[in-house]
Amino acid sequence: MADELDQDQLAAQWAAALEAQEEGDPDPFEAAAAAAAAAPAAAPAAAQKNGKAGGMSDDERLAAEWAAALASDEQDQVKKEKEQAFFASAAREATFKDLTEEAKNPRPDSGKRELDFILDIPLDVSAELGRTRLLINELLQLGQGSVVELNKLAGEPLEIFVNGKLVARGEAVVINEKFGVRLTDIISPIERVKQLA
Repeated sequence: MADELDQDQLAAQWAAALEAQEEGDPDPFEAAAAAAAAAPAAAPAAAQKNGKAGGMSDDERLAAEWAAALASDEQDQVKKEKEQAFFASAAREATFKDLTEEAKNPRPDSGKRELDFILDIPLDVSAELGRTRLLINELLQLGQGSVVELNKLAGEPLEIFVNGKLVARGEAVVINEKFGVRLTDIISPIERVKQLA
């Protein structure tokens, strides 16, 4: 009889909590959790009233624990939903400045400024008369007065490399007892692309 009474009380408490949730109360399950927590305390009084002494039965205790666990889970779920709603309201779509017009109409001095920026970058410039391949044995046999044959013919233009890339051709000249190179041909962009292949 007491079991039926306690179960009827729990059912009524849960029905009241669900009605409160439908009406839009902020935390409807707090009342259910409080009722579930109060149910174990009220059960011994009901048991004594019906002639039972010594506390709740196992079924009553289990029902009370289930009610408390369900109320706690519902509270956690409601709290998570509130947090998600808060974060969703705080989030906003990112907006970016349209740079299309600036890209189409650059400032007149922007090109000069970019060139000024790279003017002090050092470059390795070298002039090449020709190349050859030697074995280590042949290299060790070289001495003063030895002649090394290059892969270019006499009178062919020298090649000017900048950082290892061919950029021009020229001829050797002597100025004030120093060797120099007079540029005769600048490599076109098409030839540079062909050298990459």
